Amino acid sequence: MESTRGRTSLTMLEWMDGRHGVAHSSQLRLAGYTQRETADAVKRGDLRRVRRSWLLRPTADPRRAAAAEVGGRATCLTAAGMLGLWVPDHSEVHVAVQATASRNSIDGVRLHWASAPAPVSRTMTEEPILNVLFHIARCTAAHEAVAVWESAIRKKKVRADTLSRVAWRSTAAGQIAKVAGELSDSGLETRFVHGMRQIGVTIRQQARIDGHQVDGLIGETLVVQLDGFAHHGSAADRRRDLEADARLALRGYTVLRFDYFQVFFRWDYVVETVLMAIAQDLHRRETR
Repeated sequence: MESTRGRTSLTMLEWMDGRHGVAHSSQLRLAGYTQRETADAVKRGDLRRVRRSWLLRPTADPRRAAAAEVGGRATCLTAAGMLGLWVPDHSEVHVAVQATASRNSIDGVRLHWASAPAPVSRTMTEEPILNVLFHIARCTAAHEAVAVWESAIRKKKVRADTLSRVAWRSTAAGQIAKVAGELSDSGLETRFVHGMRQIGVTIRQQARIDGHQVDGLIGETLVVQLDGFAHHGSAADRRRDLEADARLALRGYTVLRFDYFQVFFRWDYVVETVLMAIAQDLHRRETR
């Protein structure tokens, strides 16, 4: 958008609508609209002024309006939802504010004061996607945060290799970024095989059974399949896996299927499951 009124033919209201109906008054001035025009629009009810410097269109998303009411930007699960990402159920509006903002609680609003990796100014109305993911990592349960980050990668809002290079300044975000960067099929498989070797379990990688490749085979008949970070993008993918598991079961194999979250965040569960299967001799054909 051009920065002076003489270089754009948009009316003030069109300009506001192009910014989701929310703007700081300084940005209106930079766009070339005068204080008188702004005042007239407020008087007509075309704009509403909040916190003296923020202006809202009556049609603005209530979540964006709530953020402006406290002088911040929608972030975390709220911003992710507005971007079309998968998010867990939540009722509060999540808002990023300056570190010096009031710490008073506000009904229906969860404030985020932490300094996210991407710089922002006090007049910005949109949170960068990296900051949205940063707050999600710090605010939600690990398994939910991973799912939202995965959704952002699938919808091409951010690249996994970019996430791995960001200076997150957050242990939670850094851990998820490491997973997102490593979780190609080979990375997930490497993590699983290395972990199995540490507990004394030998696994044969990329074994072929009846002309089909499996991720791992323990002993003769215990098959391990690993679902990567971007796995199961469609119902067809899921059906294919179910059919493969059924085919193996009918041939006398036991199939254990783990996903990236279990391997990276619930390793104790993975170990317990594998050892329980071995203890029952499910890796030996002669017990069938």
